[in-house]
Formats: sequence, C-alpha cells, structure tokens
Amino acid sequence: IRMHSDSVTESECMRILVSRRARREPLQYVLGTQEFCGKAFQVTPAVLIPRPESVLLVAEAVRRCANLPAATVVDVGTGSGCLAVSVALALPEARVFAIDLSAEALLVARRNMVQHGCDARIDCREGDLLAPLDEAEWLQKIDVIVSNPPYIADGEMSTLQPEVGGFEPRLALAGGPDGMEVHRRLLQQAPTYLRSGGALLMEVGLGQAAAVCRVAEEGGWFRAATVLHDDAGIGRVVCCEKRESRRETLSSNS
Repeated sequence: IRMHSDSVTESECMRILVSRRARREPLQYVLGTQEFCGKAFQVTPAVLIPRPESVLLVAEAVRRCANLPAATVVDVGTGSGCLAVSVALALPEARVFAIDLSAEALLVARRNMVQHGCDARIDCREGDLLAPLDEAEWLQKIDVIVSNPPYIADGEMSTLQPEVGGFEPRLALAGGPDGMEVHRRLLQQAPTYLRSGGALLMEVGLGQAAAVCRVAEEGGWFRAATVLHDDAGIGRVVCCEKRESRRETLSSNS
C-alpha cells in the first residue's frame, strides 16, 4: 500500500492492512508482492500466488534448454509471469511465450516482465492453452512447454483454506471433476507444437502424478513420463518427452 501524507496516515494504513488480514486475505495480496526464484513478483487477486514448489518447473525447463543455442519455451497459464520471467532470466538467448486466458492476469505478468527487464524477450498472448500459437508457424518447433495448471478437483474447492478458496482466482485453481481436466487437454495439444524430444512439464496436485503419467503414456506421443518431487517427497512435476512418432497403444487400437 502506498502512503500519501495528504491522504492516508501511517496509522490508517496499518489499520487497513490489519483489517484485510483479519478477513483472511493472503498477506501476499495485502503487500502486493511474493518472492519466487529469489526475485520479487507483483501479485494481485487476478493471479495465483507463486509457490516454492513451482521452482521445479523452472529448474527442469532450464536444464533441458541449457545446451540449446536459442530455445523456445512456452508458459501456459502464466498468471503473474513468474515462470516465464524466471526462465527468460536464466536463458538469455531463449524466446519465451507467456499465455493466459485472463487479460487481467496478463497485465500483472507484463508489469513483472518490465520490472525484471525481460519484457522485450517474452511474447504475451491471451487465449486458451496453446490456441494463441499459430499452428503453421510453430508446428513441432517448441522445445519446452511449462505449466502450473489448475489441479484442485471441483468437489474439493469448498475445503480449501479461506486464504486460498476465498481470494485466489478460481480459474487458476479448479481443475474439473478429478482435477486433471487441463492436464489432459495439454497432453492432447502439446504434441502438435513440441519438436521431437521436446518436453511438456506440468505441475500436479497431491496424489495425481501417477494418473497424469498414465494418461501421457496412453496417448502414445510421449516416452515414459518421469516425476520430480518437492522437498516433502511429494510428486509435483510430471515430465513428458515427445517421441519421434506416435506409438500405437492398446487404447488407440480398441
């Protein structure tokens, strides 16, 4: 909260802060900032608050692109832009796309890109998942797609802590009946854009990793999926590497 001596006194500002926290509003929204990958990111109720677990997505994307001369990385559901910005800062030669369905979220993301001096290298696009990418232009040319999609099952939304369910955007939380609706859609769309050997990296919820891996492998486009675990030992990121050609599966032959 910015204080202006002619309008809001320090005590009034403190009263506003305390009042907002008393309503269980997340401290990150109250302060307007959250740290991620050692950098401060602006956050508003239009975007999901970055979590430390999502650093796994950045680290794996950077690892996979480190030896590529000019990698192309797509961040789907960019929100605050923390993933796109962190990847762009770690890979100065990379071209990065940041996609979000929410125009409000993209405004926040753009502010963070400007703040960290990488706005000229990140192409922001509004739209649903990978639809904003021109299929003809980017057919099988993307090196890595990263995403922290919504993964809370619809039936569990009412059980979330008030700080989460009451303030963070539902669009970034609710993942359909089993929490994996967006993961399935990304697994269907990604092979069109990924090059052979390219990877789709997706964050998943508690207990979802095995099921998402199974869906990826059954589709026939990806090699055996691998799982990255967070510091608590929870499977958090599913890594799906594209095959050179689609493998026929029992499900596709039935």
